[in-house]
Amino acid sequence: MKFIEEIVVEEFLPTFRTMLAGELRERGRTQSEVADLLGVSQSAVSKYAHGEVDINDDIATDERVVGLVERIAEGLSAGDMSRVQALVETEVLIRRLERADLLARIHEAAYPPIGEYDGPLDIHDPDGELRITERVRSSVRRGVRTLENTSGFASLIPAVGSNLVEALPEATTIDGVAGVPGRILDIKGRATVPGEPEFGVSEHVASILLAARGAGSDARAALNISYDAGTIDALESAGCVTAEFDADRDIETAVAEAIHGTPDVDVLYQTGSFGIEPICYVLGPDASAVVEIVRKITQ
Repeated sequence: MKFIEEIVVEEFLPTFRTMLAGELRERGRTQSEVADLLGVSQSAVSKYAHGEVDINDDIATDERVVGLVERIAEGLSAGDMSRVQALVETEVLIRRLERADLLARIHEAAYPPIGEYDGPLDIHDPDGELRITERVRSSVRRGVRTLENTSGFASLIPAVGSNLVEALPEATTIDGVAGVPGRILDIKGRATVPGEPEFGVSEHVASILLAARGAGSDARAALNISYDAGTIDALESAGCVTAEFDADRDIETAVAEAIHGTPDVDVLYQTGSFGIEPICYVLGPDASAVVEIVRKITQ
């Protein structure tokens, strides 16, 4: 694990201080004065001056960094800028470069797992897409682990396999829905999960969830299990509201009609058709809530 703050300390600060020390010396400041202005030792300034500090070329050639170094050097030399202002201006630039910008890209290169995320990277944003995405992926991961350890769940896995999915808050396509790559399968009476949750890997269950959301459901997660009358009875006994849809019709149209007729539905189901296996789709606010419903009917 590598934090973006480490990138600031290891890459940005040595580069920035080297550049600023050079600009200040060019403006006639002594080594002692430069050390005082930067808040570092004279030996550190000497290392900057003699090229003994490694610098990051991407940072050193960035126009915004170059421009700020020049403004601060000029301001400090002329007495028009205080050291506090110089610090604040630098901090502002650092925060900017951390938000889906230069430092974020350097961080991504230094810590490859971040590269798996496709959106704009702002590691510090508490409401940012990265944090929300990872929370959804984690939610699915926890749910899957619970299913693996739920006695009796394997018997509810349909022939086509199950999938547990959860959507991002504003998801409108399957790329915004996390699920299990492939399917959860019943292997010798045990639920077997082929891999870690990913986005965009569940076409069918994700489509049902998105159709339900598009019709007005508040559900963010779904799990498909095998259908029979006994399963529906058990789900209703557990307090679930169920609604049937027509497997032969377009998914969006069929699900929309079921949702409109029963807006607080917890379980959608279809009883099958030619070449179509009958399936139940358990809906809920998140993956854990969906799994808890299924756990109730396996006890």
